[in-house]
Amino acid sequence: MTTDLLAHATAAAAKAYAPYSHFQVGCALLTAQGNLFTGCNVENASYGLTICAERSTIFHAVAQEGPGMKIAELAVIALGHEFPPCGACRQVIAEFAEAETLVGFLRDGKPVSMTMAELLPASFRL
Repeated sequence: MTTDLLAHATAAAAKAYAPYSHFQVGCALLTAQGNLFTGCNVENASYGLTICAERSTIFHAVAQEGPGMKIAELAVIALGHEFPPCGACRQVIAEFAEAETLVGFLRDGKPVSMTMAELLPASFRL
């Protein structure tokens, strides 16, 4: 996992709209085409309408590159917290990633990377 991607995710997290949970989350991804996309979580008073940073970023990448967009690498950062992508986001990442695609986040203050297969060993596929 590149520290540059983590830096982009951190910058995106600072833009999050999180007045309810106060969890500012940012995501940065590099596509197979070499394009960089960032996004942040955007909350809503009706929690079900909230979008996570990872899904925000992936949907933006698809809107720009089209349905063939593939994730080469992804990083997620939560300001003041440490956790990997949630289950829903793992499934969305898996839709556009390979089993060996690296996903980075912080654990114990240090960057760690896991493959998609490690994060979601039994993803749903049609």
